[in-house]
Amino acid sequence: MAAAISLYLQNKPHHHHHHHLSSLFSSSLPFSIKTTPLSTSKPSSLIISSISNPLLSGRKLRAAVIGGGPAGSSAAETLAAGGIETFLFERSPASSKPCGGAIPLCMLEEFSIPPELVDRRVTRMKIISPSNLTVDFGKTLKPNEYIAMLRREVLDSFLRRRAESAGATAITALVTSLDLPSSPASPYVIHYNAGGSRHSLAVDVVIGADGANSRVAKSIKAGDYSCAIAFQERIKLPEEKMEYYQDLAEMYVGNDVSPDFYAWVFPKCDHVAVGTGTVCSKQNIKLYQRGIRERVEPKISGGKVIKVEAHPIPEHPRPVRIRGRVALVGDAAGYVTKCSGEGIYFAAKSGKMCAEAILKASEGGLRMISEEDLRREYLKEWDGKYLVTYRLLDLLHRVFYGSNAAREALVELCGNEYVQRMTFESYLYKRLAEGDGWEDAKMVFNTFGSLIRCKIVGRDVQALRV
Repeated sequence: MAAAISLYLQNKPHHHHHHHLSSLFSSSLPFSIKTTPLSTSKPSSLIISSISNPLLSGRKLRAAVIGGGPAGSSAAETLAAGGIETFLFERSPASSKPCGGAIPLCMLEEFSIPPELVDRRVTRMKIISPSNLTVDFGKTLKPNEYIAMLRREVLDSFLRRRAESAGATAITALVTSLDLPSSPASPYVIHYNAGGSRHSLAVDVVIGADGANSRVAKSIKAGDYSCAIAFQERIKLPEEKMEYYQDLAEMYVGNDVSPDFYAWVFPKCDHVAVGTGTVCSKQNIKLYQRGIRERVEPKISGGKVIKVEAHPIPEHPRPVRIRGRVALVGDAAGYVTKCSGEGIYFAAKSGKMCAEAILKASEGGLRMISEEDLRREYLKEWDGKYLVTYRLLDLLHRVFYGSNAAREALVELCGNEYVQRMTFESYLYKRLAEGDGWEDAKMVFNTFGSLIRCKIVGRDVQALRV
């Protein structure tokens, strides 16, 4: 979850015109692909790429998904269920990413997440400004609505098992390098370490879902992007203090907890996750973590730190997300929203959309695919749905996270019930809520009013702290 205004605009629609070991084989073995012309008896409704995409002789399309988080597992499950021979690589199945773990309600249904995976159903949120102005955010939630809080290790493990059940071959291994093909019909060769020895696997298609430090992205020279660093401590609280966070999540903003992001306290099954993030001052991340610990000290005193986590988080999409028959999804592609830092839903969604694109272009794994197929069926669809979202959030990030004065304005705006209703409708269901033109106009007017007014408030707060 994140700041109200960003979440509301983030989901606004934008209209456009427009391990079988026998399955693993060394790279030295031949990889035969028979080029067969299209039969004239095929219906004309076939996708355009099928005119030039050859049929595969005696086998299905072979795909490797590198990374077993929500993006990779969703991609692998979709590919395998569609009939494509799929290999899912994950080097550390037992590890977990430092993540708030909040997912929108629609994800539970869209990705069939069983309710027993949800640790907490958050129905109350508090947003706390630099001057400790506190706004109760969530007053407009309906009785059956909540923000689902999960532990990433639980969610990721479930999604990987489901991908295996769909037919994907799971390989616990570290992928060390990717050899690019020498011709359009040649394979990609994945080199990896597993069980203390080196192995190779030749495949037709690669999906890079291996996070912000993606080796797949480096292999295809996908370019760099700026990353935030997220730092989080899991703290087991005394029972009476855990009760306070039973259905409550808190977000804190201020230069003391982050110069360009927010800090959080999110409830888990038997502990809370307390963390923060920053892009521009990563070397000071522990200082900001100390800042959030101090802000919440009365609420977490007596707690015991049971785990400390840190991880890079991308701040914008990579310059290149497709090259040849390699596509990037999730954090590897840079699909984390500015302002809110939301990534789980968009990771799973991108993995699924990419896999669906491959299935469509290959006609269920019967044909080879091309870079043009991936650009048309995946990238164009994704950008058409979300690209403006990322640009809007980048602008909002600059407006509301640039100073304590702007953060005061943001928190003040979050107290408006209309803002809250539109925000939660959009966030929970990833669709634009039915709005009111007059209320929308008032919201814009109030935004400017808050920014102007809080320029003075912000200066006063800064003066008090000097």
